[in-house]
This record gives sequence, C-alpha cells and structure tokens, in this order.
Amino acid sequence: MKLFKKKRAPKAEPELVSMQRGCCESFSLPAAVQPFEKELYDRLRCAVPIIDAAIMKIIRLTGGFHVVCSDEEYQQELDSFLEDVPVGLTGRSVGCFADNFLDSLLTYGSAVGEIVTDSEQQRIAGLWNGDISRIRIASGADAFSRSYTLRENSGSSRKIAHPERILYAELTGGHSLLRGLPSLSGILMRIYECIGQNFDRVGNVRYAVTYKPTGEAGDAMYSRDRAQQIAREWADGMGAAKYGQVKDFVAVGDVDIKVIGAENKLIDTNVPVRQILEQLIAKLSIPPFLLGLSWSSTERMSSQQADILTSELEYYRRLLTPVIRDVGDSFLASIGAQATCSVEWDNINLQDETALAEARLKNAQAREIEMRLEKNES
Repeated sequence: MKLFKKKRAPKAEPELVSMQRGCCESFSLPAAVQPFEKELYDRLRCAVPIIDAAIMKIIRLTGGFHVVCSDEEYQQELDSFLEDVPVGLTGRSVGCFADNFLDSLLTYGSAVGEIVTDSEQQRIAGLWNGDISRIRIASGADAFSRSYTLRENSGSSRKIAHPERILYAELTGGHSLLRGLPSLSGILMRIYECIGQNFDRVGNVRYAVTYKPTGEAGDAMYSRDRAQQIAREWADGMGAAKYGQVKDFVAVGDVDIKVIGAENKLIDTNVPVRQILEQLIAKLSIPPFLLGLSWSSTERMSSQQADILTSELEYYRRLLTPVIRDVGDSFLASIGAQATCSVEWDNINLQDETALAEARLKNAQAREIEMRLEKNES
C-alpha cells in the first residue's frame, strides 16, 4: 500500500470557456435604453400614427396562448392564477402582462418585468412591467447569470436583491424595432407640416391691396390718408365676413386687389410620402393592407406578405415563451409543486386552421391509398 498517492493533475478547462469567464468577471452593459432614447421612441409613436398602429397590430396578431402544466393535478390552480394575477395597478391576467411586455420589447428593443411576492407567505402577489430605461445589467456569479442595478429618481443606483424575480428579454442585438425611423419620420412630418401650411394659405386667403395714386397734385398730397382709409375699410369688411356679414368694398382711384400666392400650385407629395411609408412598413414588417393602405398588390403577393408576417410573429412568440414559462414555474414552485410548464400558442389566423385541416385531409387520403395498394398486393 502506498502511503503517498500521486496527485492527479487538474482537468484542463477549455480555453474558450475560461476566456469567457475572464471577460465576464467585469462584464457589464449600460442601461438597455437610455432615458432620452425612450422619450424619442415614445414621441415617435405619438407623432406618426402609422407606427403606433403597426405595433398595436403586431401585439394583437401575436395571438393568445395556453400554459400547460406537466402535472394535471395543478392545472386548474395554475389556470386560475394566470387568469387573475394582478398586473401593475390596472391590469389583470398573464396575457395583459405579455402584451405590455411585448409592447416594450418592440418599442425599445428590450423589456423587463418583475414577479412581486408576498413578504409574509412568499406567494406571488402580482406581476409588474418595469421601466427599461432604469435598468442596468451586469454579470453575476458565473458567466451566464445576471445581476440588475436599478437607477433611482434621485440619480443614485441600487442593486436588485432578488435577480431571480426579474423577467428580461430583448430583440436580436437589443435594438428597437423603430431604430432608424426617426430620421425618416422627421422628413415625413416636415412634408405634412408643409402640406398643412399650404392648405392654410389656400383656405385662409390673403390679399394684396395696392393703391396707385394718379399724377394729380391733390391725389399725391392725400395718398397716405387715402391708403390708410382703404386699409381700414378693407380690414372692416374682412372682419365682418367672420361673423357672416357681407360688406362691399368701394374705393375711388386705381385700386388693385390680388390674392397672394394664387399663381402658385400645390406640390404633389404622393411620391415622396409613399417612398417614406414604404421604408417605414419595410422596417415594421407589416403588410400595407393591414394598415389601410390601398397599394396595388396581387392575391399572390398578399399571401406572401401574410406568410412573412407569420414568421415575424413566430419570432416574437419565441421571445415571449421563456418569460411566460418562468411566471408559471415560479407559481408552481411557490405552492410546493415539482411540476414545470410549457406554453402552447394559438394558431395565428383562420387561414392556418384551414391549411392544417387540408394537410391532415391529404395525409389521410394518401394513407388510405397506400393501405389499399398494400392490401391489393397481398
């Protein structure tokens, strides 16, 4: 028996993993969305209605879901919790939380929520949608854990004590769906502003009244007084028109009245406005007909656009699924259950139901033909 055993050399760790850990020890990210950036995107949605309408339609088209528990014993209790869980001050149900979460995800590129627990019984009291501009993310104890720092209104920061209660997700790269749209939207708003000014000029006509005195000595001497009198009478006649009164304007001498800008034509803005809207819709990935834009498109093109929209919605569903599952798993853990959750999404539209039904029918017909052929051969 050997008194001293030879020590085994420690197992070599892959260099890629060790390099990642070394980098992540001091790795931190700035606030996901800066306060000024959040305000910019909020104002952008208020200023351009088509952007706000596109985001709201994406949220509604993402559809509903059903959370399935691995243990049927807790399914009814889980359903009751998800339907009645408070969300913030006014919302209720996990569907409301998911809609607000997706709204922040699309607008700002990332979203954060919190599972609020009861301090006495450690049960889930509700869900809260957080302000993403106040969160700072840093690495935790290992390479794949996160810690969160909350920025207070006073400017100070504090570390969140329970990062496991934080629900966080972001789009690819963490960039907002509206990234790149402020410049185009600024041009679009400038065009609309000019259109409004032009119609103000056309609708509220302005006049140029010119009095030309003759070469006589008396007329030249009192030309200033006559011009002031003409101005008063003209202003009085235009003011009376506001109240529905009609007054004739009578002047002596050579008086010329013209409409200011009557010879100019309104600029045709259809082409530049449509070009900008095409860029906006391409970024938002919404078919134009869903936003009420009657652009020429064939039935085949509309079907392809619907398929592209379906793939976009599936991407957003993949981002929301882990968040919803975490809420369900946290509830089951709070009641002492060992079960887990899975999320089943509804079909996006009725056309999907029809396509699935047709596919099942064709598969059944093909199977019937194969069984018939096998029977005949035997």
